[in-house]
Amino acid sequence: MFFITTVLLIVIAVLLFCLIIFIHELGHFLTAKLCGIKVNEFAIGMGPRLLKFGKKETVYSLRAFPIGGFCAMEGEDQSSDNPRAFGNKPVWKRILVVAAGGIMNILLGFVLMFICLVQQPYYPSTTINGFRENSALEEAGVQVGDSFHSIDGYRIYTLQDITFALATCDPASVDFVMTRNGEKVTLSDVSLHSHLDGDRVAVTYDFTVQAIPKTFGSLMSQTFSTTVANVRSVWGSLVGIITGRIPINSLAGPVGTASAVSQAASSGLSSGFGAAVNNILLVMIIITVNLGIVNLLPLPALDGGRLVFLIIEGIRRKPINPKYEGWIHAAGFALLIGFMILISIKDIIGLF
Repeated sequence: MFFITTVLLIVIAVLLFCLIIFIHELGHFLTAKLCGIKVNEFAIGMGPRLLKFGKKETVYSLRAFPIGGFCAMEGEDQSSDNPRAFGNKPVWKRILVVAAGGIMNILLGFVLMFICLVQQPYYPSTTINGFRENSALEEAGVQVGDSFHSIDGYRIYTLQDITFALATCDPASVDFVMTRNGEKVTLSDVSLHSHLDGDRVAVTYDFTVQAIPKTFGSLMSQTFSTTVANVRSVWGSLVGIITGRIPINSLAGPVGTASAVSQAASSGLSSGFGAAVNNILLVMIIITVNLGIVNLLPLPALDGGRLVFLIIEGIRRKPINPKYEGWIHAAGFALLIGFMILISIKDIIGLF
């Protein structure tokens, strides 16, 4: 029974990965169609075709490896005399088409977060409800009714923000800014209780927060704020890695991501199959929203890099030489693949 459940969870995880890819490419596809651009092929997966259909101008295909996908538009990477070619459309339409993939990923994250949160009877706030025995926060001067404003300079909006800030702080010395009766109260160099979590020192939570009643308004507000909090935590982690505050081995590639999904599912199984699926959804939310944002960054080989060239073209009113643009994207792609290979090797070593 456990084996069947595990296999089913893996299948669900793979399908959700494919959903993320599908939604991204669907954003490019639908926007291209709306802008009158001819799409030659819409594919999910990479490698050899397993299935294809479509008798009109667009071929729809399913390919062997669920590690990507593409929306092949006429005249996207080469010149074409077709008036419906990508390169022959106004620059503003091409900007919309290129940006649509990342935007759709971000929207998917909000939809998945809504699915997770609509199941909950209430939502956590950032306001102190009570303290456990011998609470370090209470001893430092925090009072019931205080709300977290910032922790070590990290602005707090949700419980996820509190969790991230406390996970990345030094428990021996933490700076808190609390909101009390509309005024800011600063507590510096607070020493928190801690415990060993594997090979790292983690903060021991010795307080509880108030609940927010479930209404349609609070559901929508929590959907937005919690999704944004997950994005902030990932970017906060990247800043921590760059500054050396967080070790670089915290980065994960596809293998590490799959492992994280598996671990999330396994931890949820103790509470039931539904909890395991919800854990997978939470991991996928982080992946799809941050994929959308990263993909829109102005980096070569990503959609954001292409947007930079399109914006420059719009300002100059003439395109940059395609040869130079191709060289830049090729170099960026090679660096990206090399980086992903290194991270994947690290992930594989970590599995053993």
